[in-house]
Amino acid sequence: MRVRRKLPPGASPPPRRRRWRRLAIAASAALAVPFALHGGLNSSAQAAEFGCEVDYTANDWGSGFTANVTLRNTGTSAIDGWTLTYSYTGNQQLQQGWSGQWSQSGQNITVRNAAWNGTIAPGASTGFGANFSYSGSNEAPTSFAVNGTTCGEEPVEDPSVIASPTSVALTPGETGTFGLRLSNQPDSNVTVSVSRTSGDTGITVSGGSSLTFTPANWDVPQTVTLSASASAASSAVITASAPGHEPATVTATVRTTADSEYEERFLELYDKVMDPANGYFSPEGIPYHAVETLIVEAPDHGHETTSEAYSYLIWLQAVYGKITGDWQPFNDAWATMEQYMIPGAGDQPTNSFYDPSSPATYAPEHPQPSGYPSALDGNVAVGQDPLANELSSTYGTDNIYGMHWLQDVDNVYGFGNEPGNMCAGGPQSDGPSFINTFQRGEQESVWETVPHPSCDDYDYGGPNGFLDLFIDDDGYAEQWRYTNAPDADARAVQAAYWAKEWAAEQGNASAVAATVEKAARMGDYLRYAMFDKYFKQIGCSSPSCPAGTGKNSAHYLLSWYYAWGGATDSSAGWAWRIGSSHTHFGYQNPMAAWVLSTDSDLIPDSPSADQDWGTSLQRQVEFYRWLQSAEGGIAGGATNSWGGDYSTPPSGTPTFYGMYYDEAPVYHDPESNTWFGFQAWSMQRLAEYYYSTGDQMAGEVLDKWVDWALSETTIGSNGDFAIPSTLSWTGAPDTWNAANPGANNNLHVTVESTSQDVGVAGSFANTLAFYAAASGDTEAQAAAKGLLDAMWFHMDDIGIATTEVREDYERFDDEVYIPAGFSGTMPNGDQIQPGATFESLRTFYHDDPNWQKVEDYLNGGPAPEFEYHRFWAQSDILVAMGVYADLFGE
Repeated sequence: MRVRRKLPPGASPPPRRRRWRRLAIAASAALAVPFALHGGLNSSAQAAEFGCEVDYTANDWGSGFTANVTLRNTGTSAIDGWTLTYSYTGNQQLQQGWSGQWSQSGQNITVRNAAWNGTIAPGASTGFGANFSYSGSNEAPTSFAVNGTTCGEEPVEDPSVIASPTSVALTPGETGTFGLRLSNQPDSNVTVSVSRTSGDTGITVSGGSSLTFTPANWDVPQTVTLSASASAASSAVITASAPGHEPATVTATVRTTADSEYEERFLELYDKVMDPANGYFSPEGIPYHAVETLIVEAPDHGHETTSEAYSYLIWLQAVYGKITGDWQPFNDAWATMEQYMIPGAGDQPTNSFYDPSSPATYAPEHPQPSGYPSALDGNVAVGQDPLANELSSTYGTDNIYGMHWLQDVDNVYGFGNEPGNMCAGGPQSDGPSFINTFQRGEQESVWETVPHPSCDDYDYGGPNGFLDLFIDDDGYAEQWRYTNAPDADARAVQAAYWAKEWAAEQGNASAVAATVEKAARMGDYLRYAMFDKYFKQIGCSSPSCPAGTGKNSAHYLLSWYYAWGGATDSSAGWAWRIGSSHTHFGYQNPMAAWVLSTDSDLIPDSPSADQDWGTSLQRQVEFYRWLQSAEGGIAGGATNSWGGDYSTPPSGTPTFYGMYYDEAPVYHDPESNTWFGFQAWSMQRLAEYYYSTGDQMAGEVLDKWVDWALSETTIGSNGDFAIPSTLSWTGAPDTWNAANPGANNNLHVTVESTSQDVGVAGSFANTLAFYAAASGDTEAQAAAKGLLDAMWFHMDDIGIATTEVREDYERFDDEVYIPAGFSGTMPNGDQIQPGATFESLRTFYHDDPNWQKVEDYLNGGPAPEFEYHRFWAQSDILVAMGVYADLFGE
């Protein structure tokens, strides 16, 4: 019998020693030994540091045990083939192993990679395990080695020159740039020399050939400019070297000239966005939410980022590969996402304790932040997780392969939850740092949130960290937790499909094959978004409604989130997972569902994945049809948990496969159905699907939606345009009847205001382009072209932007609800206590260069104006330009 110690989320574990260092060893019935290794193996191209982390867990039943091992690549280059070795001190005998080639000689164990898991990208991990018998004692191994290098040694990082990006595309007769910085603070000035060391002589260093870094500016990127002569036609290697430092190399490639006007525009804007000097990216190559730092939306700071931004980077680079034939940036974008935004084995260390028959302990949601903390209630039955065992068996690991949604890239808050360095960083960390904000019900706007770390070890916040702001429990435990935004992961899958198709058209499908395989894996885990929050059966209208078994807790739509977490202490391990009961039309992605259910390269490996995604595809298309108003706009969504606590909905509430119509799912400040951006985003995916398949119902929905959206849009001259912005709704849809859908004559939408939101306009143009290509609608094509032309008029030095008046910034003074008796601090000392405000929890904004005009507004002055350069917005415009050029050859 296998014994596994497990506690529910929030339960108080037995006394334990806090693990401050990764070399500490905890031994009990469930053994867990994490090891970190950073050796001095470097590649000349990137001064690549070899690094790994080994997590060893033994589940012991007295005469035998199961050893679960996770190997994570914490270095900066891929591990291509691995051999893990370690030794026991007793008489442990190998019985059988899996997901690797296990062998034993005396007390020495060797594990070699299997054929499918030999390559581990930076930040990625692979899991494997074995059963052993023994008698007497069963001490955990105290040392591991990977490819002959002993684990457990302190990092020894050679000083190096770091380049970002590591590849630059050049047009003949034009220039391109990249940034350089140092990896470590030097004792004195360091001069970096930059020159072409091989390749096309038509590529030269025209600026920044000699750069000086000081002890003060060593980590501030400086710009190198490359020039390509009119005759340049291939590539060159550029080397940046400095005495006592590992050099950095950058590959400069001359790209083919654009074939059309919109391809030319794409490349011009692409170069602005990718230019390090323009501020869209961190030194690590992570896309910021915006260039500007003072911006409050779903992210509450411009140099945070989201899984959305990572997915847009992948999509943008797919289009770039289509236009240029260079697929390295696409692969690099996925690798960056995998390294920094998908929690690795060290970031989710206790998943092996997860029990799919008891996924999580129920806690009701409340409409107002003042209803929190919410009490855990173990008396409410939760259903079974039908995915966990299938996924663990398929991939040989209990870890989730999905993005967390929010990251503090510059570690502005100071939590320092760096990927691979869970709970360890603090304010001195450079970032990026996993964080979270929204936790307290539908009325909690961004202005009412308390930012907190994804790994809570009580260093900040109150005596229980931040946990008792959200959950009321008899005892608390240090823990990690992540939240996935399904629309972002689905967008990444969608982009991978197009990369595959376009690379194949170029005869180069192999260039993206490995990344496409990872996208299929992401789609496998994305199925968690199809399930009720607590895996209750669909049609639930009371906390006592039946717990789900099998897949009768699946609504098969893409819900607002899925989440997972667990204890930081493996000696008292537990873990949990939840889906989401709330579904919004704006998160649906029938294009991703289609490719995950039909494309042989993207169907996930799990046995039931293709069937699940096939069901989801049909359900999503029907969802749009059910929610379509009489005018054509798409209404909010549906829920399986009325009020977030499985209450009984009002009598007569329309239903969709047992779920209840929700006019504004998930959040009410502002209401989630009012932003036209969700219309454009979601209809773009439906239009791609219609273009690819000709699906009749999708076409009917789009026919009506496009007519409505165009009737509310104006496009003039000299950059003048207006698209819908704020919507209002009345009525409700008919209860869904798949055999005879209703006309929804009582569901209506009104456009309350218009705007020049360039990101939404980009997505709208993309939608119109795909719809026009599928239907032959010339008016839609002309509108797509008109929007692209109008936005081009608003090009500035670093991108496309229009002026925004931010009257909502009066809410900097909004009070943030803190329960009576709670007292704590943020890492910078800001006080978390009753009476706190959005501003008082974020006093770092006082040092922002744009703070003065916000402060003037708070003191009675005019509403501040900004021209924001959001990364997702630039990407939406770029993708639309590339799509328009591809579909219409212009």
